[in-house]
Amino acid sequence: MKNVRIGFALCGSFCTFAQVIPQMEALACAGADLYPILSPTAAALDTRFGKAKDFRNRIETMCGKPAIDSIKEAEPIGPKKLLDLLIIEPCTGNTLGKLAGGITDTPVTMAAKAHLRNGRPVLIAVSTNDALSASAKNIGLLLNMKNIYFVPMGQDDPIKKPTSLVAKFDQTINAAQAALKGEQLQPLLA
Repeated sequence: MKNVRIGFALCGSFCTFAQVIPQMEALACAGADLYPILSPTAAALDTRFGKAKDFRNRIETMCGKPAIDSIKEAEPIGPKKLLDLLIIEPCTGNTLGKLAGGITDTPVTMAAKAHLRNGRPVLIAVSTNDALSASAKNIGLLLNMKNIYFVPMGQDDPIKKPTSLVAKFDQTINAAQAALKGEQLQPLLA
């Protein structure tokens, strides 16, 4: 991953940040040049999982650059060909729906649109309680889109949350390497 330019976009699945941030750290340790991108929710909300400013400070320090947190800042990703790979991790059901529908109203969705215009890969790490219900159609649409790849995923609690899927975050680097080769890491559902 040395010198690979990776946009790492975080959406508001706060319960997964403790698993996601170590993946950013692993990519940084592997030599990736990381560009942090924050959804409005990830940038602004304090939750029981931590304060937004603490997460922001941690990832900006790790990446060595300020987070992209506006549509205006995300738009040049395309024209400047800023990234080799965009990772959206965690990707909420809300963002899945926007990506599937072509809606560009957040820094994350603008980063994806701008990056995809260059025919470059976007890697999605799903984290949503409705993946096997309302968001299932959006995952299906995205699976059929060119240059869209997924971190393998599975049910996190099939008894208490039977429609929930969460990415296997520990497979992020392997999925990123596969996406950079134009391949979907398998098995997709684990």
